[in-house]
Amino acid sequence: METRGLWLMFYLLLLANCTFQQSTSKRRNGKKDSANNAAIEELKQQISDIVQELNVMKEQQALHTVCLRGTKILGKCFLADPVKKTFHAASDDCIAKGGSLGTPLTGDENDQLYSYVRQSIGPEEHVWLGINDMVTDGQWVDQSGSGVRFKNWETEITQQPDGGRGQNCAILSTTAKGKWFDESCKAEKASVCEFNII
Repeated sequence: METRGLWLMFYLLLLANCTFQQSTSKRRNGKKDSANNAAIEELKQQISDIVQELNVMKEQQALHTVCLRGTKILGKCFLADPVKKTFHAASDDCIAKGGSLGTPLTGDENDQLYSYVRQSIGPEEHVWLGINDMVTDGQWVDQSGSGVRFKNWETEITQQPDGGRGQNCAILSTTAKGKWFDESCKAEKASVCEFNII
């Protein structure tokens, strides 16, 4: 990755040198500035394209770093944070890192997330999920405001969600084998951020 960045920088310097030589050569020959301006504009566009590509490479490198520290599950990277925080603080931390609170979309993804949480944080922990029913009680939505299609509520013993207006945020429980429970958003729990892979 670094080698490619060095090659891009070398290319930029080479282009700048060529443009400089062309502009001094054209001025000596008395040619018009319009051809010179067109070449400069083309060079500016090439530099802009290279900078854009370099930024994408930096984002991809950062995402790979997240995947190396966390885990990759079905086209997403997950990174556990054992520090216990409120739902809103955990959500803000994930957003600041460029992700969002983990929201499993399938049973397989939920099972893998459960295994990852057990291994990375511990076998008796609960982590915030990126879903809540703060706006309308009983209508669970993800952090984009879209309705949640996949649900994994614990229904055999406690008939979750059962907290009514007092428990508007969801957690994944490792003690209940990845089942979900509703919880007060002010409670402090560990969290897992998810990042979509480009």
